[in-house]
Amino acid sequence: MATLRPAILDAALRACTRAQTRRPAPRNTAQNRPQVSRRTQRRCISDDARPPLPRGTPGPSKVVAPKTRLAVGVVFIGTLIYSMATGDYQPPPPSTYPPPPRSGQQLDSPSIADRDSLSKRESGVTARSPMRLRMEAFIKENQQEIVRALEALDPSQRFQIDTWDRPNGGGGISCVLQDGKVFDKAGVNTSVVYGTLPRAAISKMRVNHKALDPDVESLEFFAAGLSLVLHPQNPMAPTVHLNYRYFETANQDGSTNAWWFGGGTDLTPSYLFDEDVIHFHRNIKEACDAHDKDYYPRFKKWCDEYFSVKHRGETRGVGGIFFDDLDETEKDQESLFAFVQTCLGAFLPSYLPIIEKRKEMPFVEKEKQWQQLRRGRYVEFNLVHDRGTAFGLNTPGARIESILMSLPLTARWQYQHEPEKGSREERLVNILRKPIEWV
Repeated sequence: MATLRPAILDAALRACTRAQTRRPAPRNTAQNRPQVSRRTQRRCISDDARPPLPRGTPGPSKVVAPKTRLAVGVVFIGTLIYSMATGDYQPPPPSTYPPPPRSGQQLDSPSIADRDSLSKRESGVTARSPMRLRMEAFIKENQQEIVRALEALDPSQRFQIDTWDRPNGGGGISCVLQDGKVFDKAGVNTSVVYGTLPRAAISKMRVNHKALDPDVESLEFFAAGLSLVLHPQNPMAPTVHLNYRYFETANQDGSTNAWWFGGGTDLTPSYLFDEDVIHFHRNIKEACDAHDKDYYPRFKKWCDEYFSVKHRGETRGVGGIFFDDLDETEKDQESLFAFVQTCLGAFLPSYLPIIEKRKEMPFVEKEKQWQQLRRGRYVEFNLVHDRGTAFGLNTPGARIESILMSLPLTARWQYQHEPEKGSREERLVNILRKPIEWV
């Protein structure tokens, strides 16, 4: 190492010396001096042998004591190279570093809404994308398919389509039809919501989801779902409801903290046609059986218990399936996503044949009045008992029009109304008070 030090110093000194000796020849030597007139030559001499600069051009910079600076530079560079070569170099002490930024100056990590937006712009949605992006793409694709199928029932009617954005991230597409020939009101909505859960909400959710971290003050969340409600004009045609959704919480680095699926579909007739209800339930059962034989009886019971107008002592309709909070304790994420896909794919085959058969049946005013009374029960459940409605109304920045889309265009509340003994109306109420097995 002793022989290395002088060599490094000599190299540095030679480089600096060469920089000093490689001076260009003076401009005004005899061989390089341009031929100028006496008048121009006289003017240049009077201006310190330099041509005048254009107006506004900054003057030449002057280096103070150039030889002294060169000497100091040689010593500094040589010392630095010598120290690094011998291992004697030490960084400045920490006390000389600038202070770290205060908490208010630190850059916030990107939200999951920002991460997802960037991911969709850069690579779109693929099979390797996060589940939240795949679920969003899936529900939007099915929304378009369902809207096209419903418009085909009455080509003279078209859905009004509203696209909206949420200030905190996300948005949705609301497709609504009113006063149509087939439907009094029909809504097929998708929504994507980004937000933050406070600690109180996290603690409440941990009852069903132990993966949630109980020690954090807040968690980002993502929720996406497709929801539809169809209220037909004809009282012989049943109302139908469907909702499939995905919920996820995220850690600060954007990784998934907890996730679960929910959803279901159910039929609400004003007049009972057993063959319609059997067809509806059979299609749902086949979709469930393709994934787990226990799903249909389990989720059918859950539906009867959930869609219950408790203060009336009756169910809202003749049921279907309902499930919520299906997470890793149930099955893996891919299996549950496949289950949701199959169930949503079974909707049109389960409902379209019914509405096509009943949409033009004859009816009288008394039967229309009974339909309005049953819709009153529908409103009571949605506003009093439905958790989805409550969640939506209590979410900051929620779009109220989309949440209340499920309500019928008209309804009726008649004081102390009772159906006639032995009537079709009474038979329906009796089944609603004691649900039966349809398949």
